[in-house]
Amino acid sequence: MDLRFSDEDEAFRREVREYLESNLTSEFAEARGLGGPGREEEGFDARLAWERHLAADGWTCIGWPKEYGGRGATVTQQVVFHEEYARAQAPGRVGIFGEGLIGPTIIAFGTDEQRKRFLPPIVNATELWCQGYSEPDAGSDLANLKTVAERDGDEWVISGQKVWTSLAHWADWIFVLCRTDRSAPRHRGISYLLCPMGQPGIEIRPIVQVTGSSEFNEVFFDGARTPVENIVGEVNGGWRVAMGTLAFERGTMYFGQQIGFERELAEIVESARANGAIDDPVVRDRLVRAWTGLRVMRFHNLRTLRDGEPGPEASINKLFWSEWHRQLGDLAMDVQGMGATLHGAPLQWMFLFSRADTIYAGSSEIQRNIVGERALGLPSEPKPAP
Repeated sequence: MDLRFSDEDEAFRREVREYLESNLTSEFAEARGLGGPGREEEGFDARLAWERHLAADGWTCIGWPKEYGGRGATVTQQVVFHEEYARAQAPGRVGIFGEGLIGPTIIAFGTDEQRKRFLPPIVNATELWCQGYSEPDAGSDLANLKTVAERDGDEWVISGQKVWTSLAHWADWIFVLCRTDRSAPRHRGISYLLCPMGQPGIEIRPIVQVTGSSEFNEVFFDGARTPVENIVGEVNGGWRVAMGTLAFERGTMYFGQQIGFERELAEIVESARANGAIDDPVVRDRLVRAWTGLRVMRFHNLRTLRDGEPGPEASINKLFWSEWHRQLGDLAMDVQGMGATLHGAPLQWMFLFSRADTIYAGSSEIQRNIVGERALGLPSEPKPAP
């Protein structure tokens, strides 16, 4: 497989780079580097203003078809955009759940009415979304969810709890998995609902993380309501839609993340040179392995993207980068020595947040099952006897 970029892709790269250089100025210059995984509370108002600036200039949802407000960018052009965006240290995007998850899901599984209602506000950055999947007893075992939705006339009434809900305190809408038939088998009684956040019956409680920030939340539903037409896919057919959303989650945005990883590795190397740790042959070996891992990550991600969206092999990407990044956090602390334990030490935040990498968005154990069963065709993991 030829992993090189075409002349057209490189021309697009120059266009993206020039746009960012000329627009990340004045009021937006101070927003550079703010936000991102684990730091979503930083400069939210400035980042929202930047998101709407991008939208006005046609730089949101670039991978969506043109008829839905996107640019119809190819997969490689999307890769280029996310790489250049990260290189420019542009602010962390506040519309990622809308652009990267629910928008493509509605395009693929929704009705024409849903596309007309929900896609334009995502493109324009006037409505923000969050994801209602995980629960206290349904994280990696998502089919064990207990949140229920019952039909009451022309509305669904939702009761239950979601947890680890990123950006819920800023979101206007949530796409939420609910059990709509408690007598059906676990995977068949689930529906995929779109629910407004700003209503009685929804309570949001921030969760303070080990990093000190609170981008995650608990969300409690106590009779929250949404119109019956706000269901994506069929009633009790939400599992298929939910798996589609997770497939979109493994898309091109990870390429921008890798640029951030490169920046972290460079900072570790600089620290090792400054304090002499680089003279240790074991440290040098670990630094080389980290550099090599970054290249493997990039080439494998390029190789596994197909037909615009990744297949089950993309779970290898999640497994690889999350384990690699945790190891990079360990390396950062070892290079800095005892000084790394002081509050606010360089890269301490990265070390702390990387502990979650192998858990969120699908734990490493679940990713290994997906790789084994769906990519390699191995027998399913034995299920406990009823």
